[in-house]
Amino acid sequence: MNGGERAWTIDEVPLDWFYRPGVKLDFREFSDGHVVTAAEVAERVAATGHELKPLDIVLMNTRAGAAYGTSAYIDSGCGFGREATLWLLEHGVRVLGTDGWSWDAPFSFTRRRFLESRDPSIIWEGHKAGLDIGYCQIERLANLEELPATGFLVSCFPFKIKSASAGFTRCGDPMTPTARFEANPNPATLSWSSDLVDKTESVILVEP
Repeated sequence: MNGGERAWTIDEVPLDWFYRPGVKLDFREFSDGHVVTAAEVAERVAATGHELKPLDIVLMNTRAGAAYGTSAYIDSGCGFGREATLWLLEHGVRVLGTDGWSWDAPFSFTRRRFLESRDPSIIWEGHKAGLDIGYCQIERLANLEELPATGFLVSCFPFKIKSASAGFTRCGDPMTPTARFEANPNPATLSWSSDLVDKTESVILVEP
């Protein structure tokens, strides 16, 4: 990660990354499988009227949230490619979240694109942005549609697992006890972007 450093494990990530002001961006109108661009992220950020600050936690509300618990979930929602991910990281963001199964577009769509282009760089391209700038991503969040665009806190401390690349988290706003963003009834998982997680938990991934 970070251009050649050894990738951190989940127990090495600074804890102050995980208790920060949140920003919710609404991508529900984007089609399933769409790969969001940097320009589209910038447009959504501008629409909130908020200027991103270092270590803001940015949460992506996609079409996938409404499909959670159904067989359609794994193929639902847009994803965030290398360009969009690096745009956020270059603005100082280090923790990103989505209500989708993965930070990248659903893999069924990536597979089709790969069979057409044979370009390996499109596989987990958002995850692999961590090779340039290390970050964490949270997958399989829920209830993001109930959040305002700004004005809330996110608490998403990962479970400490020695030398692991991911750990589950119970993600929510500590100032609003009923505001939990994890996929009910199970906790979210926070991890670096190189890991995949089962949708039964929200997971934090560390992206090397």
